[in-house]
Amino acid sequence: MSRLVRTPETQHRIHFQDCDMLGHLNNARYVDYFLNAREDHVAEHYALNMGELALAQRAAWVITKHHLSYLKPARQGVTVRILSQLIHFDNSNLVVEMQMRSADGHRLLALLWSEMTFVQLPAGTRLDHSDALMDMLDEVDVPQIDYDPDGFDERVKAVRQELKKLRRTAGQEE
Repeated sequence: MSRLVRTPETQHRIHFQDCDMLGHLNNARYVDYFLNAREDHVAEHYALNMGELALAQRAAWVITKHHLSYLKPARQGVTVRILSQLIHFDNSNLVVEMQMRSADGHRLLALLWSEMTFVQLPAGTRLDHSDALMDMLDEVDVPQIDYDPDGFDERVKAVRQELKKLRRTAGQEE
């Protein structure tokens, strides 16, 4: 059996209607772009349809918290690369990290952590992941990232430094 992709990525064009008067992606729209990309990643790479999963298991993940850092503007008409990855999970929670980068992947534009809890529908009470879900989460979890709930700013800094080294290696200007 082939391994699941741990960090899927897709490219997206920034649309005019999603931008502010300066031609920058509106701050509120970043979350839409991130969550839409993650939905696409999960459907394509893990064969999971969140709506079908909710109906079949009478359960779903609900977002309990976002941490979002805006670093450089995503401008109208440009193509951005969005990466998503599971960086932490336990019996009923998970944390997904999503990065918006320049089209070449060498500059971090924004970084989001979405914390989610698995809940029973329609009650909304916390529910443990099934054994099958735990196995899948274990397979897609990115073990190289040491998740610290209070370490968001440090993670942003680490990703920026990693990309700076990548640009230097590629001989790109700062």
